[in-house]
Order: sequence, then C-alpha cells, then structure tokens
Amino acid sequence: MTAEGLRATLIACTASGRGVATRVAGTVAARLRTAVARLDQVVPDTADHMTLAMRRAVDKGEDVLVVLGGDGAAHAAAQACAETGTALAVLPGGTGNDLARALGMPADPVAATNTVVRSLRDGTRRRIDVGRLADGPCFTTVLCAGFDSAVSERVNRMRWPRGRRRYDLAILAELGTLRARPLVVTTANRRWELDATLVAVGNTAWYGGGVPICPTADATDGLLDVTVVGQVGRADLLRILPKLRTGGHVDHPAVTTVRAAAVSLAGNDAWISYADGERMRPLPVDIRCAPGALSVVTSREYPDGGQV
Repeated sequence: MTAEGLRATLIACTASGRGVATRVAGTVAARLRTAVARLDQVVPDTADHMTLAMRRAVDKGEDVLVVLGGDGAAHAAAQACAETGTALAVLPGGTGNDLARALGMPADPVAATNTVVRSLRDGTRRRIDVGRLADGPCFTTVLCAGFDSAVSERVNRMRWPRGRRRYDLAILAELGTLRARPLVVTTANRRWELDATLVAVGNTAWYGGGVPICPTADATDGLLDVTVVGQVGRADLLRILPKLRTGGHVDHPAVTTVRAAAVSLAGNDAWISYADGERMRPLPVDIRCAPGALSVVTSREYPDGGQV
C-alpha cells in the first residue's frame, strides 16, 4: 500500500520517560500526518486504556500502530500486533527504549518520527522474530531471570529515590545478598544444570537501557541467544558488570552463550522472569522463537541497529 493510503493510530504514552511523550506528541502527530491518509491519536490515561486502544487499532485493521513511549508500551503493542497485518512503529519516549534501539531509531523521538515518516513513504518494513512463552505472551527484546530480575523486583518495591538512583541502590542491596541458585537450561541439543547468577534469553541484543546482554542476537535469524552467568562472587560480578555495556562479559570464563530455536529454564521460586522489562512469572518457563511474527517500521539501516 502506498503511503497516501495508509491508516495509522498513534498511542502517546504520557506516563513514560518523565513526560517526554507529553512534550512532543503534538509535533510527532503533525509529522506523521504528512505520511498517512488518516491518523487517529490516543493519549491513554491508564495501562488498561493503553492496551485496549492498541487492540482496537489492530482489530479495525490499521496499517500501522505507532507507539510513543517506553519499553513497557512497546511490549504491550507487540502483544497486539504480533501475528497480524498491523505493523508496529516505535518512537523512543521512555527511559530504556531497547526495542527502538534494536530497530535503528534515533534517540530523539522527533528525529525518530522523521525516520518513521521516511520509512512509511518508501515502504521500509521488516518482519522480525519474537520470543514467545508457552502460554502465549511474547517479547521483542530480552527475557531475563536471576540477579537482574531480583534488582527489578526490589526497584518495584521501592518508593524512594526516583530515577536511576533507585536502580543503583537496588543493585547495591542485591549485591549484599548475592548467591548463585540452581538453574536448568534445556535446548534441543543440550541440557545443563548449574548454579547460576543470571540467565538472559535474547531476541535482540539489549536490555536495561542499552546493555548488550546478548550482543550477537539477531531478530531475523529464527534463533534466540542465551547468555548464562554461572556461579560468581561479588568481586567477580563487580568486574563483569562494567563489561556488560560493551558486550565484553561474554569472554568471562563464568559466562556461557548458546543459540537455540527454543529453550526451557527451570529453577526454584527465587528465579523470577522479566521480559521487555515487564514481570512475567517464576521459573520454569518454556520459550520458543516465533520467526517473522512481527511486522515493524524500521530505519533503512536495520538490522544493524541504532544508538538510542
């Protein structure tokens, strides 16, 4: 379909990114209207309203669902758009923006809108894989469990301070109680039991606002990348953590990486899984790659990625 005939809905998630969406939503909508025949704009006031608006957009056959928000909003949009004819465009308006990064979007939401406008005009689309849990929910970036999800659990319980300092304090608190826990990882070709610190299953490379925990993950190869950090002490983990920002952690002897079309993770109730930054459930979880399940609007440079 030509850009002139496109029908789109913009969901502006004003609760994301400390008001980023609120500040730029008008500009974003005006620019999108130059590339589509019709644009409906929704500013949801609750998470349930957001999810309902996304479902309605897909149900009425919109060509494109544009989400201005963070990874939580992108996760909800993927649930609506996967396995449908509606393409997803993600504009970074949160604190993490890991899916936007993976799709090659610029860091600035207005610049990202310009990228989406160009892509809508010239028809630049890709089909990407998603990871899917056995009972249905999908994720586009990374599912993790262990130390990092324990940090997220603690952050969700904290009411002070706000912003990045909350994560920093949560990391310090979790380091104080750090211990490896029994984990079983099973793929078609391998099963291993170990005491582990964390496990990450990546459809794309990044989580946590730009940490390439699965640095070679490719959302178009039909495989999931699995990164397991085995038993390490506090000192070793403190040496590994800075390397996460560069992907250098995979060279540490305690780190194992594999690729698989499907993977099962089993452990005790201390292992809580998070996907796309959203709480899932305690292990066990069974995950498979759903190849090409999601149509996305990307930059022309995708799948090389961008810097968000």
